[in-house]
Amino acid sequence: MTVQAGSLRLRALVPLLCGAAMVLAGCATPNGDGSWTFPTETGGVRYMPPTIAAIESGEPATEGLSHAAMASGLITSSSSTTNFPLNAVIAVSPTVEADGVRLDAERAAGQLRGPLHGVPILIKDNVETLDMPTTAGSLALLNNAPGRDAPLVARLREAGAVILGKTNLSEWANIRSSASVSGWSAVGGLTRNPHALDRNTCGSSSGSGAAVAAGLAPAAIGTETDGSITCPAAVNGIVGFKPTVGLVSRTHIVPISHSQDTAGPMTRTVEDAAIVLSVIAGSDPADPATVEADARRVDYRAALDAGSLRGTRIGIGRFLAGYSAGTDRVFEQTLQALRDAGAELVEITEGPDTGVIGAAEFTVLLTELKADLNAYLASTDPAQVPTRTLAEVIAFNAATPREMALFGQETFIAAEATKGLDDPAYREARATSLRLAGPEGIDRLLAQHRVVALIAPTNGPAWSIDAVNGDHYLGSASQLAAVAGYPHLTVPMGFVQGLPVGLSFIGAKWDDARILSLGHAFERATQAIRPPTFARSADELPELAPSLAPYARQP
Repeated sequence: MTVQAGSLRLRALVPLLCGAAMVLAGCATPNGDGSWTFPTETGGVRYMPPTIAAIESGEPATEGLSHAAMASGLITSSSSTTNFPLNAVIAVSPTVEADGVRLDAERAAGQLRGPLHGVPILIKDNVETLDMPTTAGSLALLNNAPGRDAPLVARLREAGAVILGKTNLSEWANIRSSASVSGWSAVGGLTRNPHALDRNTCGSSSGSGAAVAAGLAPAAIGTETDGSITCPAAVNGIVGFKPTVGLVSRTHIVPISHSQDTAGPMTRTVEDAAIVLSVIAGSDPADPATVEADARRVDYRAALDAGSLRGTRIGIGRFLAGYSAGTDRVFEQTLQALRDAGAELVEITEGPDTGVIGAAEFTVLLTELKADLNAYLASTDPAQVPTRTLAEVIAFNAATPREMALFGQETFIAAEATKGLDDPAYREARATSLRLAGPEGIDRLLAQHRVVALIAPTNGPAWSIDAVNGDHYLGSASQLAAVAGYPHLTVPMGFVQGLPVGLSFIGAKWDDARILSLGHAFERATQAIRPPTFARSADELPELAPSLAPYARQP
């Protein structure tokens, strides 16, 4: 049976749910259709994790149990019911059970705090929360518990959200080494892709992507410098939105680059992403980049239009594709679906020189990493975080075998050698990368071809986990929007041999509402999302397994 709006009384079953109503530890097993089953005396209770929109409409989890309690149970279960645990979540909030009960009681009394009332949301573990440590996946920050909420987390709480826990990530948001294993951190271990547990989750918002895909929470917060929301969203088969840099505060987030860093929502629907963005967007006096945010923010959910593709000119970014034949085939089918929905598609075969942009971007990231991380470390408690500078983190890693077990820290070392934010080489690199990606990149393409957005495959399907040789990354559409600081949305567009791939919508600065609306219309027209099956290997997926078996000779 399915647990939803008033369909089942569970008070009598509470003692059977692994002994504690608010833990449900190790009980649930995934069914492969998006639902989970909790064992009971009479067989089992089927629970279908809801969307934010469903919770907002008042759909209860069960009588006597909050959505937060059920989500907490799913997190525990996800670490014990699969052959390879997901490891998507590093920590569960110690107050999640009490928060869920209190907020459900407020809802019953007709007292709603906001659009996220009672909604469990996971937070990437480089974003500070007052009730849990913020480690960025590093043992150097294991005890970093400053007791403060990042402004975006405070906004979520004010809107009624239950902060469920912290998600695993590629350590230090994947900036430590170019030979990393995405989804791995020394604190959280390796996060696995719920569509095939031997496949990578991409990064760095690895746990956020895997958790939402698995149904552990209807939404998670990710962060991106270049691809760290959109890539894990796409390969885990969910929606991910990187907003315009400056729309969402970065205060109390472990940084890489003040020029490119931003946080954003990762959800199962574009509508849910719009609901979350409407809450977290806004100006923050402590973050100068957000000075325009209050004036620019809108009700992103209200701006969604399922008919927004009709008559809209959109540019096909051919120069952002071509690295994955299977993904390109799905992309061609997607283009026809967009035409069928009324979009006017324009071929764009040439774009800016991504090699030049990439080289300049790397100089910017190295220089800002050293300056910004040193500033963040200085804001922490020395008793909790003895490593006070990037140089001390490098020394800590070198002296800590677990940190260096899988890959090195050559990017950290290169960052430490940079000369600061006043270095002319850095200033020239930032000016060059911003100009080529923004005014002479996205802006020029939109104007020249008279289109309102660019589309391209977000990236290829998830690659095999390789803890020996590191990632096998094919390519992506993330760079231009990341460097320019412009909005980038990925929406599920289909599957390559059973593994999900996403479609990217990229737009002009502050055009976040339109990009979300186009993605919403595409999502409504195609419904390409599919829940994960938790296959032990991609080789077991029905699209691949028959071809891998020996040929059966006919008698």
